[in-house]
Amino acid sequence: MSVSVHPEHARSWYAASANPTPQRPALEGEIECDVCVVGAGFTGISAALHLAEQGHSVVVLEAARVGYGASGRNGGQIVNSYSRDMDVIETKYGDETARALGDMAFEGNRIIRERIDQYAIDCDLRNGNLFAACNAKQMQSLVEHKALWERYGNRKLELLEGDALQREVVSDRYVGGLVDHSGGHLHPLNLVLGEAAAFESLGGTIYEQTPVESLTHGAPVELRTPRGRVRAQRAVMAGNAYLKGVLPEIEGKSMPCGTQIITTEPLGEARARSLIPNDMAVEDGNYLLDYFRLTADNRLLYGGGVNYGGSDPADIEAVIRPKMLKTFAQLDDVKVDYAWSGTFLMTLNRLPQFGVINDNVFYAQGYSGHGVTCTHLAGRLIAEVMTGREERFDAFAKLPHLPFPGGHLLRVPLSAIGAWYYQARDGLGI
Repeated sequence: MSVSVHPEHARSWYAASANPTPQRPALEGEIECDVCVVGAGFTGISAALHLAEQGHSVVVLEAARVGYGASGRNGGQIVNSYSRDMDVIETKYGDETARALGDMAFEGNRIIRERIDQYAIDCDLRNGNLFAACNAKQMQSLVEHKALWERYGNRKLELLEGDALQREVVSDRYVGGLVDHSGGHLHPLNLVLGEAAAFESLGGTIYEQTPVESLTHGAPVELRTPRGRVRAQRAVMAGNAYLKGVLPEIEGKSMPCGTQIITTEPLGEARARSLIPNDMAVEDGNYLLDYFRLTADNRLLYGGGVNYGGSDPADIEAVIRPKMLKTFAQLDDVKVDYAWSGTFLMTLNRLPQFGVINDNVFYAQGYSGHGVTCTHLAGRLIAEVMTGREERFDAFAKLPHLPFPGGHLLRVPLSAIGAWYYQARDGLGI
């Protein structure tokens, strides 16, 4: 495995404001368990917690620290459904698949809220998502989006225009919006840390600073680390964008991508609420979208853009601050306290990749920037399939895992060209 060992989290506002958490030891020696989970992000910890609740002996191996990757760095928005929405799924994969995935499109959101309530996780949960339209075409798309989601059971949607929109986001950039009152936002690192603590309270074990170097298929499966070895009846590969060289069967069918976030200095409650009066999370309708929200200590957290291939810009603030000022010109005098990037895994069809290899190595990855809710669904489905309930997991596993055009060498430039095309369309409003 080519993942480097990192002692601490990225220097983000999330890490600076994280709840206290123990430093967990690295694995040394040989152990056995029912299930070994590789990766302590949302997918891995969600699966581990569900399995522990079912009474399984579960060990989690993490190359860095719990929540080190995208799970502890993202925008913190609880957005329903998938990166490709239900209309695309209906068109490409048929009514049966659409019904199966549609029945689960809002479940990840519910799982998150259940976990927070059940285990009293302190993660700054707030309600409400606003999808903001930059032009008339995007507004029409939101009208259609509302009808689509209502068809699949979400009745907590509200279209906004004019003064009603200004009461939610005070910016001249948008012509309208759609509120999903069932959505929300939170501190994602504190969520995954709380879920990890819940897993450990049930007898589960997490080893940090323990990258998996090799996986040997068999019954049991064997996973080797720098100073140890795990023999497990089943394995769950949940490393997502940080899993390389261990499961070649699924490499080449996804691409790491980077996104960047800045967080301002504290604005004070009055100034913060002058931007987003009712504390909703906001994202726009562009292909390479901007997303932003307030934090619990009244900062503005603002993210946007995609770097195909996962590389980081030399100056994150220089990339994101102009986007923030385009939305909120009134923040020109505000200092940026934190700037960081994170890597997520994108698939060609923008749908997650679930599957099983040799009957006992399960994987879930490739949420394509839509992972906070879907990772939690993935954990539940992995636990279900391990207890013989295969239908819901298989609805995802049957989706095609498509290789990127151009292979490993050309996938980045070809994707960038495609993104440029859609950015140009966004700019023209067509």
